[in-house]
Amino acid sequence: MNKEIQYIIKSFEATLSGQPWFGRAVYEILQEVDETKANTKPNGTEHSMIELLWHMNTWADFTLGSLEKRSVEQMKAIEANDWREIDPKTHTWKKGIEQLRAIHTKIIELLKQKEDDNFLGDIVPLRKYNFRFLLNGLVQHNIYHLGQVAYLKKMLA
Repeated sequence: MNKEIQYIIKSFEATLSGQPWFGRAVYEILQEVDETKANTKPNGTEHSMIELLWHMNTWADFTLGSLEKRSVEQMKAIEANDWREIDPKTHTWKKGIEQLRAIHTKIIELLKQKEDDNFLGDIVPLRKYNFRFLLNGLVQHNIYHLGQVAYLKKMLA
């Protein structure tokens, strides 16, 4: 039985595109960002919205890679992209949202294939915690950084 996995899937779906308890969903708020302001750093030192979005992509991809059992080298390459330097030609707002959607779609598809909750106790490669902690953590990570994006969006309006 996979009741816990079903709960995690529902958590992803609600926070990303549904009606989450905390307010509006991730994709809804991200779609409203003015791309011309996405690279703006309010005081020149904080993270911009685009940096936050691509950081969210890094950890979503890390989660997906862990579920797909990618090689240690591949996983280290994903981690090396955390807080990457943003190239405005490569790291566009639109492409970042598309990547976030695609990665989460794959994560949810893989979770739907799990017949029971047993794997949630397995240790994540390169970590000391299990998949339960990783998956629930990714939901929380998305909410945390969405709050930062929403704040910057209002500040820069």
